Amino acid sequence: MLVLTKPVQFEEIIKGSRFLSELIPCESQAQARDILKAQKEKYADATHVVHAFIVGKNGEVMGMSDDGEPSGTAGRPTLDVLKGRNCTNLIITITRWFGGTLLGTGGLVKAYGNGAKQVLEAAAAQNAFEELIEKTDFIFSTDYSLYKLLKNNFVNYQLYNISEDFGTEVTISGQIKADQYNDFASHLLNLSNGKIKL
Repeated sequence: MLVLTKPVQFEEIIKGSRFLSELIPCESQAQARDILKAQKEKYADATHVVHAFIVGKNGEVMGMSDDGEPSGTAGRPTLDVLKGRNCTNLIITITRWFGGTLLGTGGLVKAYGNGAKQVLEAAAAQNAFEELIEKTDFIFSTDYSLYKLLKNNFVNYQLYNISEDFGTEVTISGQIKADQYNDFASHLLNLSNGKIKL
C-alpha cells in the first residue's frame, strides 16, 4: 500500500465551472472530518466541496460525500479512482465553483472522476507517494561515552524522525520499522552491557 507524503493540487475549468482537486495526507476518519471542515471553511464561497478518503493499514476505512451534487455523481466516482490506486491514509477534496452551465449527471461523473485521476497523477509525478511502513515509537537514554558507538549502529536499522536531547545524558527518541524493534532493543541492550532498555 502507498501513502501520501505531502499535499498535491490539480485545477481545471470545465464549461465555466472551476474544479480544484486537493490530495491531503490523512491518518484517521476523525482527521478526515477535520480536514473536510477546514476545507469547507477555507472555500466558503464554493458551491460544493466533494470528498473521498481511504485510511487504515489495509485501506479498510473509506468514506465519501457528494456534498449537494446529484447522488452518485461526485463522491462515488472520486472514491472509485482512489480505490484503484492501492493507496491509503489520504483524503481528496474536489471543490467546485459553479460557472453557470449544468454538466448533467454524466458530465459530473466525468469531471469528478477526472479531477481525482489528474491529482493522483500529479502526486505520482511529484514522488508524493511512499510505501506504507508500520512503525513503532521508541525512546532511550544513554551516557555520553556510549552515544557515538550506538549512533554508528543506527545505520543497520530503518529509523525515522530521530530526535536527540543532550542533557546530563543523551535522550534519543524516534520511530523504527515495527519488525525491527525487538532486534534493535536487544542490540542496544548488548552494546550497553544491559544498561539501555527501550
